[in-house]
Amino acid sequence: MRLKGDYPSEETIAMRVSAAILLTLLMVGGSLSGCFGDEGELLVEEPSPFDFEKEIPETTWYHYAGGIDALNDSAVEAANITVNLTGENTPFWTQGSYYGIGMSTFEPTIGITSDDNLYMTSWGNGPLGSTAIVQCSGLIGMTNLSDYSCEDTYDPLLPVPNSNDPYVYVDKWTDRIMKFDMHALLGMTVEWSDNEGASWSPPTPATSYSVQDHQTISSSPYPAALHPTTWVFCINGNWEAPLCSTSFDGGNTWSPEVPGAPLGCGSGGLSAHIEGGANGNFYRGNAGCSGSGYSIYRSTDGGFTWTEHPLPTEESGTADTWNAEEAQVAIDDDDNVHAMWMGSDNMPYYAYSRDEGETWSDAMMIAPPAGIVGTGFPVVTAGAAGKVAFGYVGDAGNNTWNGYMTVITDAFNENPLMTTIQINEPGNPLDTEDGCGYNRCGGLGDFLDMAVDQHGRPWFGLSHNLADIGIFATLTEGPTLRGLDAELSVMPLGGEETL
Repeated sequence: MRLKGDYPSEETIAMRVSAAILLTLLMVGGSLSGCFGDEGELLVEEPSPFDFEKEIPETTWYHYAGGIDALNDSAVEAANITVNLTGENTPFWTQGSYYGIGMSTFEPTIGITSDDNLYMTSWGNGPLGSTAIVQCSGLIGMTNLSDYSCEDTYDPLLPVPNSNDPYVYVDKWTDRIMKFDMHALLGMTVEWSDNEGASWSPPTPATSYSVQDHQTISSSPYPAALHPTTWVFCINGNWEAPLCSTSFDGGNTWSPEVPGAPLGCGSGGLSAHIEGGANGNFYRGNAGCSGSGYSIYRSTDGGFTWTEHPLPTEESGTADTWNAEEAQVAIDDDDNVHAMWMGSDNMPYYAYSRDEGETWSDAMMIAPPAGIVGTGFPVVTAGAAGKVAFGYVGDAGNNTWNGYMTVITDAFNENPLMTTIQINEPGNPLDTEDGCGYNRCGGLGDFLDMAVDQHGRPWFGLSHNLADIGIFATLTEGPTLRGLDAELSVMPLGGEETL
């Protein structure tokens, strides 16, 4: 039995407890040493800007120029890319889809009015076999697929006979819907509607003497005599350059045709879509003078004279395909110029100009890291300054031709983030024809079209060739291209069930 004097004193017990606590802290501190930095601060892993709290769809890619996967840190580091994913360059969870118009289409052109109606041409499906102007209402801003419907809105007393090349364009400043029908050797007629297609003007002749092919039309607020906007169209008149004509009275009368390139240029007559800017300039793209590279041609006097502005195609080269002549152009809300073309590798390239085409940025290859082996049918549109969307078809291998949209919300960034979506579901391609994107192909015809609505949502008009149905493709979720809202309203997925 231990005597009372054998017990340690309270001072000794306190010292032993302190020693035990110190030893415990040393042991715990050793085991946690890997969780602290040199300054003893806890290392916290920075959250990724691509952590959206839901899975990224398999049909969405985030990348930089050259197909650098933005989610692959090693690839970004190897490419020596400085990343700044803030401000306008912030990524958003994004997905896309398409919606059938219920009719076939050929070389679809599109337009959007401020009443949020979408329009697309439908070859031969109008009254008495004329060109239908399909109006899709309820599509913009819909919350259920049942909210939208599409119908032909062209129903005049005497419809113009169907043409081999139909074309529709909506004036961005007046909402006037212009319908052009090109009748090859017989010239071209124009009709318009100022009430969403409820009624149409009588047809007026737009040209009288040149062979007609591959027309393109646009407008701008250039001072006009009897109408708020000036209209210009250009055609392939089997001449050394496109031939262009101007209307200062809203399409009622047209000037004689003039060369759409400098005299002696020799660019060839085929032209991509013409675009008018808010400052009154008109732009169009095709082969450069003497057929070299690609160029954007600019008119500052309503389409009467044009100057050439070569694109930076030294590294990309130019495509050797059916639509090789086409360098597409778009003008954003601040009059910056955005150009798109296909390179010799059949991939899409992009450059911008902030001085009306006088100088250009370096070319950027904009296809995603998705195993695409070739692309075609380029088209581009723009919203607010530096916010651009591109449309094209691409072969994912074995002639599996899908539709793609690439969006850039900060084009002037040192390394702009690119978000690409595949518009059609996996296993539901738009076409499987050999070389579809390199040739005239089904309802795609010679060209496609694109526009941005007032809410900043880009719309891509094309054809689902396997179903022979015209489709509008867009972002169902993602960043807006104009306005104060950073994100678009959510739309339901469409796809195959809408065909």
